[in-house]
Amino acid sequence: MSERFVVVRVGQGDNGVKNDPVPDSGGAEGDSIDPQDYVPILEYSREPNRYGDGMPKESSPFINNTDHDKGNLYDGKNMALFEEEMDSNPMVSSLLNKLANYTNLTQGVKEHEEADDDEGPARSKKPVKSPALGTLIGVYLPCLQNILGVILFLRLTWIVGTAGIMESLAIVVMTCSCTMLTAISMSAIATNGVVPAGGSYYMISRSLGPEFGGAVGLCFYLGTTFAGSMYILGTIEILLTYIVPSAAIFKAEKKENEPEALLNNMRVYGTCCLILMSLVVFVGVKYVNKLALVFLACVILSILAIYAGVIKTAFDPPDFPICLLGNRTLQNHNFDQCLKTMEVDNVTVTTKLWSLFCDSPDLNATCNEYFTLNNVTVIQGIPGLTSGVIRDNIWGDYGPNGMLVENKHQVSEPAADTSQDIYMPYVANDITTFFTLLVGIYFPSVTGIMAGSNRSGDLRDAQKSIPIGTIMAIATTTFIYISSVILFGACIEGVVLRDKFGDSVKGNLVIGILAWPSPWVIVIGSFFSCCGAGLQSLTGAPRLLQAIARDGIVPFLQVFGHGKANGEPTWALLLTGGICEIGILIASLDAVAPILSMFFLMCYLFVNLACALQTLLCTPNWRPRFKFYHWALSFLGASLCVSLMFISSWYYALVAMLIAGCIYKYIEYRGAEKEWGDGIRGLSLNAARYALIRLEEAPPHTKNWRPQMLVLLNLESDHTVKHPRLLSFCTQLKAGKGLTIVGSVLQGTYMTKEDEVKKAEQNVKSSMTTERTKGFCHVVASSNLRDGFSHLIQTAGLGGMKHNTVLMAWPGTWKQSNDPVSWKNFIETVRETTAANQALLVAKNVDSFPTNADRFGEGTIDVWWIVHDGGLLMLLPFLLRQHKVWRKCKMRIFTVANMDDNSIQMKKDLQMFLYHLRLDAEVEVVEMHDSDISAFTYEKTLVMEQRSQMLKQMQLSRTEREREIQGITDTSRSSIRRKNQTGASGSDPSRQLEDTQEDEAQLIHDRNTASHAAINDKPDTGPDRIHMTWTKDKFLSERNRNRSEANMGVRDLFNMKPNQSNVRRMHTAVKLNEVVVNRSQGAHLVLLNMPGPPKNRGGDENYMEFLEVLLEGLNRVLLVRGGGREVITIYS
Repeated sequence: MSERFVVVRVGQGDNGVKNDPVPDSGGAEGDSIDPQDYVPILEYSREPNRYGDGMPKESSPFINNTDHDKGNLYDGKNMALFEEEMDSNPMVSSLLNKLANYTNLTQGVKEHEEADDDEGPARSKKPVKSPALGTLIGVYLPCLQNILGVILFLRLTWIVGTAGIMESLAIVVMTCSCTMLTAISMSAIATNGVVPAGGSYYMISRSLGPEFGGAVGLCFYLGTTFAGSMYILGTIEILLTYIVPSAAIFKAEKKENEPEALLNNMRVYGTCCLILMSLVVFVGVKYVNKLALVFLACVILSILAIYAGVIKTAFDPPDFPICLLGNRTLQNHNFDQCLKTMEVDNVTVTTKLWSLFCDSPDLNATCNEYFTLNNVTVIQGIPGLTSGVIRDNIWGDYGPNGMLVENKHQVSEPAADTSQDIYMPYVANDITTFFTLLVGIYFPSVTGIMAGSNRSGDLRDAQKSIPIGTIMAIATTTFIYISSVILFGACIEGVVLRDKFGDSVKGNLVIGILAWPSPWVIVIGSFFSCCGAGLQSLTGAPRLLQAIARDGIVPFLQVFGHGKANGEPTWALLLTGGICEIGILIASLDAVAPILSMFFLMCYLFVNLACALQTLLCTPNWRPRFKFYHWALSFLGASLCVSLMFISSWYYALVAMLIAGCIYKYIEYRGAEKEWGDGIRGLSLNAARYALIRLEEAPPHTKNWRPQMLVLLNLESDHTVKHPRLLSFCTQLKAGKGLTIVGSVLQGTYMTKEDEVKKAEQNVKSSMTTERTKGFCHVVASSNLRDGFSHLIQTAGLGGMKHNTVLMAWPGTWKQSNDPVSWKNFIETVRETTAANQALLVAKNVDSFPTNADRFGEGTIDVWWIVHDGGLLMLLPFLLRQHKVWRKCKMRIFTVANMDDNSIQMKKDLQMFLYHLRLDAEVEVVEMHDSDISAFTYEKTLVMEQRSQMLKQMQLSRTEREREIQGITDTSRSSIRRKNQTGASGSDPSRQLEDTQEDEAQLIHDRNTASHAAINDKPDTGPDRIHMTWTKDKFLSERNRNRSEANMGVRDLFNMKPNQSNVRRMHTAVKLNEVVVNRSQGAHLVLLNMPGPPKNRGGDENYMEFLEVLLEGLNRVLLVRGGGREVITIYS
């Protein structure tokens, strides 16, 4: 054993061994050291050697050590350096295995599985299918079905006739622009991570917080519920008006009672339809989903029939005559011929039309004055595409309730008495019409853009499908609406367009008479379309309420989070049915539409605000895969939503905002315990006292986490910054965002060091300005450096604006320092950051790091992900690449697989994990096979332990220490013994004189340093730590006694065996270093997990040696130690 190493003197002559030509110290290093104060270094050779198997379980001085056997999971030698952190920081392979089993299940699947468990093991379970829907089926068609619906078939022609083509186009453009801008914002949010079941509510609540999320979520729920009412009312209107008018229960005896009778019929039939649809939803949702494509097919066929009919009118217009009395349009229900009288067998007889305006069928009967003064004329209801009727429909014709529908181009003689007009069979307005009302009625026809995001759990690739499918659906429907407005105005007579219920065309659906081949295509298609949309609303609204209730942010709604065993929201369905009944009791589609418009507009408003806020805050988690968004577009969309709300109905808008405000204050008052990393919380980081108080309530969420830096600087003797590149690196990492505190410590008291502290602070600020580091400077005076840095770590920051990451330099001169305080301060700083749950970044060879003026070309940033300690390793390269210095560098991630790991599956899982994280990186899995511990590893461990033991025993003066080195050399090998004996016989007389002078010196230690060392190094305290004055005789006797004891201890060094725990750790360091150097030696930066410091302070020096071996041969290295929490997430 003695021939496997040699002890050499360090620091003298050309044969001296020096670690670094440029001293490199860590954040907790002491002042500059004397270059002569070197410690002995044991050289080692790589000759074969064997010292056992290295596997016994021994007590270890490292943090998180447990005495019990951890099982086979961590028995391997490859990861021994990290084995004691496996309880809190799992291996990457186990983490990726859990992530690979992640499925974006829709709501209710878990409950289905639990219900199957309750039924017993006898029943075979069907595996849950993975999401498999693409863009077309999963997003585009559902959005198309939800957008195109009742308003298109029942109200669009009336809106065109009332508002005119120009103003109708303005309505379409405004509303479609609002939804398009909202879709852009929604796409950005939806592609910023995984969006589970919950859709828009999930996006808003997780982006704007539980208060806004609960308020807007409930508004969106109410909007969806009232949408169900609107679709049911549309279904009943089609049924009673166009399919079976005879089925009406309430029949009006007089014309003026017809509106009230219609509303009563709507209430009765609507309630029955609601009960029937609720039962269908309760019994089986799967049937609703299966019928969705059938309903969509009806919509598409109906639209195609409309376009076919438009084309046909260009050369063969259909025959739908309209009867006008003067310029007034007549209801064509009770007469067949548009004539007052007719000739039958040369006899003039009256017609049915005569009977409607006169008191008897006789020619001398008393008739209505207007009927007497004006003649009847017949015009075509659909003149055709080439008729030029578009000129008459350019501008609108608004009017009050009861205003008659008139053709302005027909000659008319006004009557003196118009009091009887309401009893005559004229077509009249049933409500007062104005532009803003039409906006509110039309807006529901462009809602439904959330259908894709609501089904994100069923999509194969939601981050790709949602933006493309939603935007394409909006573009398609916008084209349909714009073309429909123009074509309706170009083909249909104005008085027919303004006839809401088709009374002038024998009770036909106005849009139906334009269709080809038959009006029934549109009637049946619109009927099934409304039925399907109503079922979809009654299916989606209860699940939305259930999601809100299960989040627990609104306490009084928690009962609605429960349901059947299979997850169906029974109680939520009952509440939804009750609210839906309120809309049905209103009974008017035109009155219900503006209500749901308010709620949808409010939902879209906050989607835009969420996107704008996240964009302006630039949170690290904000990494949408959809790139075509901008905060200005989001603000424009939000402004448009607010404008449309007040344009449609200012009082409904105020009511909706009041409801949302009450819910917001209620959630705030009850104290929402949820913390979802919302943008409002991120915004409050930049606010003043109120925000600081708010931030004290709860720690920031993972999505808001960014490195808030505390940079620990060392200062030169003239108080200038020792490592300015540390500030450069901090600037590149932060890019001016977040909190940066630069701290340093001067040894002494503040009363005596006041001027030096101020000077040092000015120097640090000057360096921060030079390196463009935006932040705060804090230089403190302390009795010793150790306590000063400890105080900075504990007290830096204010309230919520506290640091969570410590950045420091590696103590590169720790081996050359005669005083162990330098590296012990470093290790104590590591321990304190761990205890404070703060992340730690240690830059090795920091002086070789790039400046802000440098620009790396092609190169890589290599991440060696060995244990998962919060994901900081993943986040740091992303943040660095935002800076122009590192922008062109590619990110590579390496992880280590052991013998029992499936490296191929690990690589696939890691690639999927990075895809969900929205990070672009090359992935490589490095296999480290179990191998015997080499002789080189044993010898390196033995040298390390002997060196450590030697320093503990050698408590002599510098001269005595050099003599002991010669003594060790004499006993190591005969050749070295001969060489050293020759050198010892010719010792320098001047040295003996120097020893004599030193013998007479009084060796009194500094009180503060000694007391601090006594606390940290009680086992190492030797005779030279005693406070006393030495005489010459006493010193000589004491020196001889110590020398004899030291010689005996040194001889024992050659009989010692290495600690097997240290051997395994050294094996990990050596093997891992070989792999890292082989793969990443040419990388611009290497990021590596930092192992935990020793739990027992007796192993501090061994810990430094392990890290030195681990990092040997690498240029720029950043050791990363997590703060004990997740800092990156796959969720939005």
